[in-house]
Amino acid sequence: QVQLVESGGGSVQSGGSLRLSCVASGYMYSRAYMGWFRQAPGKEPRERIATIESNGRATYADSMKGRVTISQDNAKNTLYLQMNSLKPEDTAMYYCAADPELINLYVGVPSYWGQGTQVTVSS
Repeated sequence: QVQLVESGGGSVQSGGSLRLSCVASGYMYSRAYMGWFRQAPGKEPRERIATIESNGRATYADSMKGRVTISQDNAKNTLYLQMNSLKPEDTAMYYCAADPELINLYVGVPSYWGQGTQVTVSS
């Protein structure tokens, strides 16, 4: 089992920045791939933003590429998402996710989800 708890969301103006954090616990964490997703109101499914492998290799989806950086601190069991140049269309609930198989993150069906943290960007 992996437990994920996000924080760092909030309200910012367009062009602003936020850093999201996700603290992970559970015996599988060290063997899990991690990622960030988001879901805007009324939209399905959750959209993948970025994933990271245990060796630090990161991949980004086109929607926020160039404006976000995913990173992890294994000593703190924490995953981060630095978001810059935020736009109103980035308003969404942001979720941390984990899975032992990378493919499950890519296809949007990770085994473990956090509860989400809300990001609201005003114009």
